[in-house]
Amino acid sequence: MSEEKVYYLSAEGLEAIKKEFNGLKDIKIPEIASHIDEAKQQGDLSENAEYHEAKDSMAWAQGRLRELQYILDHAQLVEKNENEKNKVRVGDTVTVKYSDKSKAYTIVAPQEADPVNGRISNESPLGQAFLGHPVGAQLEVKTPAGVQTFEIIDIK
Repeated sequence: MSEEKVYYLSAEGLEAIKKEFNGLKDIKIPEIASHIDEAKQQGDLSENAEYHEAKDSMAWAQGRLRELQYILDHAQLVEKNENEKNKVRVGDTVTVKYSDKSKAYTIVAPQEADPVNGRISNESPLGQAFLGHPVGAQLEVKTPAGVQTFEIIDIK
């Protein structure tokens, strides 16, 4: 029997997943069901593109709903531990210096990651490298551009 995955989420991330779940369940899936019924009323389903598109949409929506339900069932809200407030944790924004540049990253759960906007997953190479380290730590991280040295200069 495999171990079930825990999904670490911020309060904002949990709310976003709940919102998407409820939107699918209460709005999107009933809309798609309505489109399927309308397409069925048009007759010959074998050549009805609207029907087939609606069925595909329904399959995707129901699959996504199951995925979101699983995440919600296995979600663990990330709370701040005062004993580790000087070390990088999920939910923190860490500013690092590398190659004469500095950049801020917010460490989030994979479902909340948006690297273009500085939100990196705690499971990413950078996220894993930063976790648990204090200001001043120098870390070597293997990135697609090669091994880079990062120095943690601030944690918020």
